[in-house]
Amino acid sequence: MNSVYYCDEVLARGLLLDIHQLSGVDGYVFQQDGAPAHRSRHTVAYLNANVPELIEPENWPPNSPDLNPVDYSIWGCLQQLVYREPIRDVEHLKEVILCCWAEITQALVDSAIDQWSSRVDAVIKAVVDIILSICLTAGKFTQDINC
Repeated sequence: MNSVYYCDEVLARGLLLDIHQLSGVDGYVFQQDGAPAHRSRHTVAYLNANVPELIEPENWPPNSPDLNPVDYSIWGCLQQLVYREPIRDVEHLKEVILCCWAEITQALVDSAIDQWSSRVDAVIKAVVDIILSICLTAGKFTQDINC
């Protein structure tokens, strides 16, 4: 997918409209991962002009499925639904994806979002543990550090 298609079709005609409609608010923070279509100058300029607040691309994770509710929950569910039947061709795949997407419940989405905080905490703990381990190995700190 190129950035023009991503901005014109995915963002303008889908995602940003849905965010606004479902949230009912104008103030939200938007962030993506490091996929090429997400990071292009064209996309970043589009986002700067069309979202209330954008986390700058240099602060985006390159790919963080542990922190993205769509990656850790929703895509897997969609994939299971799609592959219940053999796919004949690309057009059939498109039809099946649309039908299966309609089967994704709000409860699944809510559950995925509810897991986000604990996933962020786990990532932070893992990073802190790695940094402390490196520092302890290098003799920079003692083990009696309290954070």
